[in-house]
Amino acid sequence: MAERLNLEALRYARSVAHARSFSAAARAHGITQPALSNAVARLEERLGVRLFERSTRGVTLTAEAVRLIPLVDTALSALDAITAEARRMADPQTPRIRLGVSPLISPDLVARAFGAVRRLPIPGDLVLREANMADLHDALTEGELDIILIPSVNPLPRFEHRVIHSEQVVVIDAHAQASSALELSETADAQFILVPDACGLTRFTTQLFREHDLPLRTYPGEAGGYQVLEQWVGLGLGAAILPESKLSDPGLTARPLVDGGLPVELFYEAVWDPTSRHAADLSRLAASLSDNRRL
Repeated sequence: MAERLNLEALRYARSVAHARSFSAAARAHGITQPALSNAVARLEERLGVRLFERSTRGVTLTAEAVRLIPLVDTALSALDAITAEARRMADPQTPRIRLGVSPLISPDLVARAFGAVRRLPIPGDLVLREANMADLHDALTEGELDIILIPSVNPLPRFEHRVIHSEQVVVIDAHAQASSALELSETADAQFILVPDACGLTRFTTQLFREHDLPLRTYPGEAGGYQVLEQWVGLGLGAAILPESKLSDPGLTARPLVDGGLPVELFYEAVWDPTSRHAADLSRLAASLSDNRRL
């Protein structure tokens, strides 16, 4: 292999491996799924091995990928660490990690972040900010935050991404008689109540229906938050899609949403600047939050 490997293609492959999803990886890097798939295919051609198998059950790593992806992780982390370490050497100090989170992020994940920062090679402090998606993106771009934890729904191409968690989404409906799984294709006639497009949930819902070429019928009003959403569902104004962790009303029937029998999941990611002087620590922090995802 005389030609150099394409670094962006390596980053795409790493994202697919961690997310186990081509669509989630494409959203994270701000490119179309066909563009990402083509880049990975060219990388596989250069390497002479197949990295991923796609089936109705999702994306799985080949035996070759199980051996190669950890090397890709190491190589990319080492390259990103060069600039980061130079900045750290120029201005050494105890890490003070500024972490931004979407309201969708669970308190358990935030608590794990606090513990992870204390376990860094040089234990640091964590400064926490909760904000809507647009404010988190702006703060990261302007250098006001070091790392953000968000749903994987918006592109931020020049940043590093790592999927850290995923959870099943459910449909709540006051008229539902059973808690059995609900196929996504069976929701076309339902009317869904949405929340403001600030936390990422509405973006996820609209992308989900668009990607499956399904109509999304929405209630003309807009709930101000998750509890109001549940209250309005209880009034019979419509149905709603929520991640399991945000359910609080035991009186509502929650039906797991599936696509072809497979759970529909909402992915969460850590996003940070790979050239930050804290980049090595941020990478360690993201790895520690990765929800035991195994290659």
